[in-house]
Amino acid sequence: MAEKKEQKQPKGDQKEQKKKAPKGAEAVEAAPQGKPSRPRANNAASARLKDRYHKEILPALLKELSLTNPMAAPKLEKVIINMGVGEATQNAKVLDPAVAELTQITGQRPVVTKAKKSIAQFKVREGQPIGAMVTLRGDRMFEFLDRLMNVALPRVRDFKGVSTKSFDGRGNYTLGLRDQLIFPEIDYSKVEKQKGMNVTIVTSAKTDDHGLALLKHLGMPFRQA
Repeated sequence: MAEKKEQKQPKGDQKEQKKKAPKGAEAVEAAPQGKPSRPRANNAASARLKDRYHKEILPALLKELSLTNPMAAPKLEKVIINMGVGEATQNAKVLDPAVAELTQITGQRPVVTKAKKSIAQFKVREGQPIGAMVTLRGDRMFEFLDRLMNVALPRVRDFKGVSTKSFDGRGNYTLGLRDQLIFPEIDYSKVEKQKGMNVTIVTSAKTDDHGLALLKHLGMPFRQA
């Protein structure tokens, strides 16, 4: 006997299912089977900073740095957030909260970082999980920086600005944060321990002066000399 053809679902039922979909469903990206879905970047925040760069910051940089080619002007390339968890050498489960919190802060699932070599003094073995890291590009990068500069950093107690001396000589800037509680996405009542992190802003600048000019125009709250 010929196999029965699979019955198609009536169009009316399909429409009914769409109506029943939760309101927040559109705010989550569809992920491949077996992988966790990821929240989208805040389009309004990312568009705001990106538009400012193209409409206001880029012309200002060209004038300030005496550049004639817009392609030569410094721009953002990526942002890397790295959270080290020293206790993971004794108990790998302490990495779970770090991964969850970094996901909340960045809107992107981090990768677990592993030790590149063994250090007997610190009881670290090569290949052992020791932290979590996220690399942001595009809209997520702009959205994160917008929140970092305008929401998170002002929440630091007795905040007087960040140092201008944390460039690496090639226009890239690294900022150290002492705890994750400055980000409003983190629920204080659910935090077992404060965790520090490093935020590295990678730019196309060839010199620290050009990198500093870019970040100043973007709104990085540098400490007044």
